[in-house]
Amino acid sequence: MLDYDKEAEQYDATRGGEPRAAAAARAVLGLVPEGARSLLDVACGTGIVTRRLAADRPGLRVTGVDAAHGMAVRAAARLPGSVVRSDGRRLPFPDGTFDAVTSVWLLHLVDEPEGVRAIVAESARVLRPGGVYITTVDKAAAHDVGSDIDEVLGPRPRRPANDAARVVEARAAEQGLVPAGQARFAGHGQGRSPRSTAADLRRGWFTQLPPGDPLTERFVARLVGLPDQDRRRADPQFDLRAFTKAA
Repeated sequence: MLDYDKEAEQYDATRGGEPRAAAAARAVLGLVPEGARSLLDVACGTGIVTRRLAADRPGLRVTGVDAAHGMAVRAAARLPGSVVRSDGRRLPFPDGTFDAVTSVWLLHLVDEPEGVRAIVAESARVLRPGGVYITTVDKAAAHDVGSDIDEVLGPRPRRPANDAARVVEARAAEQGLVPAGQARFAGHGQGRSPRSTAADLRRGWFTQLPPGDPLTERFVARLVGLPDQDRRRADPQFDLRAFTKAA
């Protein structure tokens, strides 16, 4: 996994910035009931989406939580007094505190299935009865847009998708969370180019391809041979799932 303390400084610039954040916030809020008064954003990162959730829904009290110090510091600058540093598997809030809980771009980072179970369980615990839990699913698959880059990367080793929709739905059901809707939004600015993808390979972005490994370099060589080295291919489309906590 990437070091998100180190990633914090460049995170927004390399992840689509404000356009992507705006798209994510709109999609999330489309699944949050109008009557909701409190929302917890688990793994809020730099707070770029969290701030928009608060700004775009007046009257919604938004709290962010992130485990990485560098991320939490940046988020706190965007939402003073509303960010807590904590692990999503052990949230520092009483049962039934929030009307809505979100975890955007989090579950795909979890290496072990029990970690996903713990995050979903904690999200459900701090959610009030009748509240809604919203999370992204199938993050890695979203980046496969059918481009020539995807064709090159197709044979690469992959880790299990612990955020697969069917897995998340099963973990949600264990906690009494019932499917309540879904949405999709564009990852603006995240379309891959051959050159940027080769650079990502060499810095360890693809977790099953260590930097400097001969297999990694073989994929890099094939990417270098593609045309239009700096032309970004299509942006990914990210999927959200919403679940309601049984009353």
